[in-house]
Amino acid sequence: MAPTKKSASNGTQNSNHEGQLMKLFTNGLKDVYWAEKYLVKSLKKMAKAATAEDVRTAFEEHMTQTEGQVERLEAIFESMDKRAVGKKCLAMEGLVGEAEELIEETEDGTETRDVALISAAQKVEHYEIATYGTLRSLAQVLGLRQAVDLLQETLDEEKETDKLLTEIAESFVNESALQE
Repeated sequence: MAPTKKSASNGTQNSNHEGQLMKLFTNGLKDVYWAEKYLVKSLKKMAKAATAEDVRTAFEEHMTQTEGQVERLEAIFESMDKRAVGKKCLAMEGLVGEAEELIEETEDGTETRDVALISAAQKVEHYEIATYGTLRSLAQVLGLRQAVDLLQETLDEEKETDKLLTEIAESFVNESALQE
């Protein structure tokens, strides 16, 4: 038997569900706000650890872009008349921890380290793509037009960063690492 969509019989149920969805959305914003602020610090370390100039530049540019993403999140909070506050993101903490571990495990000045850094960064990008896609969809359902637009802008940037990292890896970094 196929699941059926239940309709609310009164306005109280609808606003209760909308309230729960808004709470989920707001908690997601808090989570990604903390994550992006935490990521800015990590990107500095990753840029410093990179060997190839293209990799270093990609991390530095994404760090600047991430600072703009933090500002967009603050604008979303403001548009909702809420204070921008973060909630510790365990996923980002784990992904950054993995990146730091890869830096420790690879030799300084090698393309192999760059391969590891790109891998770690793409895991972060994929997490962010999933997060921003979900938040944008929720904002759309909640009727938060400004949030939809700002989240879409960030989602587009995250996808572009992922594409750029793939291009760098495939253009020379992976092959160079093979020669080490």
